[in-house]
Amino acid sequence: MTASWLASAYPWIKAFHVISVIAWMAGLFYLPRLFAYHADAGTENRALGETFKVMERRLMRIIMTPAMAASWVFGLLLAMTPGIVDPLHDGWFHVKLLLVAAMTWFHLALAGWLRAFAADRNRHSSRFYRMVNELPTLLMIGIVIMVIVKPF
Repeated sequence: MTASWLASAYPWIKAFHVISVIAWMAGLFYLPRLFAYHADAGTENRALGETFKVMERRLMRIIMTPAMAASWVFGLLLAMTPGIVDPLHDGWFHVKLLLVAAMTWFHLALAGWLRAFAADRNRHSSRFYRMVNELPTLLMIGIVIMVIVKPF
């Protein structure tokens, strides 16, 4: 992959990066909400619990994880495009990378909570999931500010 190929493909890579991030963020916002509803349902309504398990699993496997992987791939391609980022000197890029790593950690935490629900071993309340549902919003705000404003 040559630098000239990256430069000429830049608009397409950027478009697919934005599409991937939007899909990933949609899942990061929705899955904790499903967990809150699932936790509220408890174990009394087995059929409803099984429906939540299917919805949660499909969201993670079909949308969220592929979108996260694509976000990383397209984002790294953007970062490798000549003249876009100076990884050694752009402080905003370091902060953005840290925030994206935190977003990835949150994704992995959601995967762990999904496994707990799947095994009927959820230990958290619906209030907990409603509270952690705010984390991706805070991370997104930081990421967008770093990318658009580039404060340092």
